[in-house]
Amino acid sequence: MQATHSPRPLVGVIACCREVEGHPAQIVTDKFLQALYHYGITPVILPVLAADMLTPEQRAEQAVALLGSLDGLMLTGSYTNVAPDRYGAERAPENTRDDARRDEAALCWVHEALRQALPLFGICRGFQEMNVAFGGTLHQAVQTLPGMLDHREPPADDMAGHYAPSHTVKIRPDGALAALYSSEHAEVNSLHQQGIDQLAPGLDAEAWAPDGLVEAISVRDAAAFALAVQWHPEWRPKEHPFYDALFQGFATACRQHRTQRAAQLSAC
Repeated sequence: MQATHSPRPLVGVIACCREVEGHPAQIVTDKFLQALYHYGITPVILPVLAADMLTPEQRAEQAVALLGSLDGLMLTGSYTNVAPDRYGAERAPENTRDDARRDEAALCWVHEALRQALPLFGICRGFQEMNVAFGGTLHQAVQTLPGMLDHREPPADDMAGHYAPSHTVKIRPDGALAALYSSEHAEVNSLHQQGIDQLAPGLDAEAWAPDGLVEAISVRDAAAFALAVQWHPEWRPKEHPFYDALFQGFATACRQHRTQRAAQLSAC
């Protein structure tokens, strides 16, 4: 009950499985947490439990309870990829890093978040997770496809160079993204190898790279903010009006959800 009356919305941030100092660990890269906090949100790291720890029924029950205590859900970027068997593909040689526990949680949480009208924001891997959750497929190595750009992070001496604008995106007029940012084009960074192949039913493309690759999606007819992008807007978003608009839109939706949730609890 104390969390409900916090002045800041609570947003769950999915964890990734890593090894830290020789031990299995679950982590979130700090830039995602800092970005949320700067927009008036309290981030809450959500652990991803091993599949053998929960039955499918228990996982579904956990998702209902876990997300029901939050005001938003962020699916972050990661150096791992959604396992290709999740979308019926054979593994490409360039696809070498998995996180099965995150796959299991994310593909469940996407649908539960939407069922609860919870604001949902996917970034990079999170963008790809949303497409797979709805039945779409992925290119595992975009740079190997004829006519496609190399979307991997550029060589640079520092992080600012890695996250510098890399290409433009064309924004769909009258879409969910256009409602947040009025320009028809924007500059974005690019640090990904995988990308959308077949766009899933129920999703709308919101922006495209110059080579035609889908770079932003929204969930059609979602009751709340439900948007995902292939680039990394969490990198210094206050310095980029386009990135800032994305976080402002997500934060506004999370505050609205918190107000509604508090009113519902007060009425009980």
